Amino acid sequence: MSIRIVRLGRPREGGEGLRIGTVRRPPRGVRKEEYASKNIYDVWFPNLSPSEALLKESSPAKDERNWHIFKRKFLAEMKSSEASKDLDLLAMLSHQTNFSIGCYCKDETMCHRSILRELLLKRGADVR
Repeated sequence: MSIRIVRLGRPREGGEGLRIGTVRRPPRGVRKEEYASKNIYDVWFPNLSPSEALLKESSPAKDERNWHIFKRKFLAEMKSSEASKDLDLLAMLSHQTNFSIGCYCKDETMCHRSILRELLLKRGADVR
């Protein structure tokens, strides 16, 4: 059992399980009923996405300096008790079932999902 970190909208891999969208906003121009069939996500879970203020301020990261600023601020957001509990839950679930979390960004190295990967690994999650 494991968590996969994915780009939303890409074709699903075998055994990926439930796809969770850790994004602030649902996709534009797509009917809610089509999210799963278009490989976007099965469940929207904005709890682990950057805040609206952080997105307006520094997304997308255009260079290493902006990325480091974004990462520092997003990590601070993820220290809240709510986010911490959500990360703990996902880490524990990764030992019971397959599922995936993701975002729309093309480059994972400058996307909050890379930070979520780090945070989940620190919590002992089984991340594929």
